[in-house]
Formats: sequence, structure tokens, C-alpha cells
Amino acid sequence: MSMTSIMTNHAAMAALQSLNRTNDALAQVQKRISTGYRVADAKDDGGAFAVAQTVRADTATLNAVNEQLGGTRGLIDISLTSLEQVSKTMIEVRTVLTRLADGTLNDESRNQYNQQYAQLRTQIANFLADANYNGRNMITGVSPTDDIIMMRSESAASTDLYTLPALGPDTNFLVAVGPFTTAAAAQAALTPSSGDFDTVNMAINDAMNRLGADARYVDAQINYNFDKIDSMEGSLGALIDANLAKESARLQALQIRQQLGTQTLSIANQSPQYLMSLFGGR
Repeated sequence: MSMTSIMTNHAAMAALQSLNRTNDALAQVQKRISTGYRVADAKDDGGAFAVAQTVRADTATLNAVNEQLGGTRGLIDISLTSLEQVSKTMIEVRTVLTRLADGTLNDESRNQYNQQYAQLRTQIANFLADANYNGRNMITGVSPTDDIIMMRSESAASTDLYTLPALGPDTNFLVAVGPFTTAAAAQAALTPSSGDFDTVNMAINDAMNRLGADARYVDAQINYNFDKIDSMEGSLGALIDANLAKESARLQALQIRQQLGTQTLSIANQSPQYLMSLFGGR
């Protein structure tokens, strides 16, 4: 049987402790609802928070890597556009060389064709020189000095780096200076496989093939990184996100407990007054 005392109100103390626990639980639920997180900081769950911070750092790094890869894709696109223009111009170069290989040309006609050839060569040189993106030119750059090395994932380990080799020097993609003063000189330039024209044309085609492969690789890596980010963010949500439906139900239950606890404490605080009334005067 509990003892009634005016010095120590055990019922009020018990009611207060219960109300404090309810208030603490209510504050925690309100925090989860307001932040949307079950683990908003290290106080909630130190281990889960540490894992979450690591995942957040990895996803931030992957986003930065994708931005870098996007810039690389831009450089590849500019380089491809330049070489495609060069390849188209090379068709005109071949046409002019074929005419210069005609032994029946008079000096005036040969001079005119040589001028056309020189103009086409200048156009090619301009296409190559203008293939700049953010201050970089992969066509005029020389490997390995001008290679571009970048991260392809959240890891900076050497095995996780991607290298875009420079293609230069640009003289690889320029036909001979000329002029072709004889038909034999133009014929030599057109010799299959070993002539200057075929040598340069093969270099252009090889470079476009390499850049095309690089473009496909970069696109695939960017898409893979985005998929990886989605997966990491999904797992992060499962680890730290709050179940808002569950927390909302708990909030209502705790609010009711808080009201009842407040009423219980109020009643318990009135007990000493009832006891004192027993000793009151008439």
C-alpha cells in the first residue's frame, strides 16, 4: 500500500517522468517528420550517419566526374566535327590532284589547279587549328604531353582513370604543300597506300574512328555513373529516410499520450492539497 505524503508526491514524480519521456519521443518524431530523415545526424544513429555521409560524398564525386566527362564529350565532338570537315575537303583535294595528274595540262591550267589545291590545304589547316574546346585542341596536341587524364568514377585510383590521347601533330592530317609542277608529282601523291594523299586520308579516318570509340565510351560511362548514382541514392534512402506514414501515426498517438500525461500530472499535483484539507480548521 502506497504512503500518502505532503513532502514527497510520488504520483506526481512518476507522472512527470512519464510525460518527459513522451515529450522526448514526440520531439524525435517531429524532427523526423520535419527533416524527412530517420537519421538526420550522428545523434540519431552514428553508424548509419557515417555510412550516409560516405555515400553522399561518393554521389557528389560522381556528379562532378560526369560534369568532367561531359566536357570531354564536348572536346571529342569538336574534334570529330573538325575531322569530318577535313574529310569532306579531302574529296575536293583528290579531285584537284587528279586534274593535276593530267599530263596534257598547259602551264596556265596547272597554275590554276595548284592555286585551288593550296586554298584547300589552307582550309584544312584552319579546320584543324579551330578544333578548340575550353582551350584544348586534341588534333594539334601531341601525345603523351597533351593527353587528357580524368577520373571516370568516384575513385581516383590509377585503374579508375580515363585517358583521352592527343591525336597530333596536325601535320599528320595535312597533305603536302605543293605545288605540283608536273603530272608525275601529282600521280605520285595519288599512289594507293604509299602516296601522300592516301597516307593523310588514312590518318584522318583512323583519328575519326578513335574519336568515335572515345565518344561511345564516354557516353556509356556517363550513363553508367547516373545509374550508379540512382542506386546509391535509393540505398541511402532506405538507410536514413523516415517512414512518414508511420511517423505521422506515432505523432498522433504521442500527442494523445502527452495530453493524458499532462492531465495525470495535474491530478497528481492536486493530491497534497486534498491531504491538507483533512487538517483544515472548521
